[in-house]
Amino acid sequence: MSARRHRGFTLVEVLVALLIVALGLAALMTTISGAADQSGYLRDKTIAQWIAMNRLVEVRLNLQKFGQNNDKAELKMGGRDWHYDTRYYDTSISSMRRVVVRVWAGKTDTKGNPLAEAIGFTGADLTVPGGSNVDWTQGSIPASSGAAPAGVPGGASAAQAPVAQPVQPP
Repeated sequence: MSARRHRGFTLVEVLVALLIVALGLAALMTTISGAADQSGYLRDKTIAQWIAMNRLVEVRLNLQKFGQNNDKAELKMGGRDWHYDTRYYDTSISSMRRVVVRVWAGKTDTKGNPLAEAIGFTGADLTVPGGSNVDWTQGSIPASSGAAPAGVPGGASAAQAPVAQPVQPP
């Protein structure tokens, strides 16, 4: 055997190995960077959703008097500045309004798509609380006095309403 075979790697072999390692590290860094960016985006989106839901609760509880058509405000949450835009829309029910809250990161002059949007309703009650609850575990619909039962298509009476029967195993 010649002494040349046992001397080590050639320059070309070392360069090819370094190229493979460099490509692998570049792909790894891209993946890690993407995961970090996504984590930050999800954090911001979560905080924005909390702000939107908090604003809906404020409107429903009338902690802050809501505007005629919309109102805007800034706040600080999670160590960042945020702003929201609350808009009120009439519905087909005169005592009810649809409320849309959109939230952006940054000051009020921030433009673009909102990070979060929440939609809710506010207004007078349409029925007594719990009055429209139906016990679906019983397999039938309780009869009501004269009016068509809620949840029965076509207003059929409870006696005419189809009743789901449990399937018995063979």
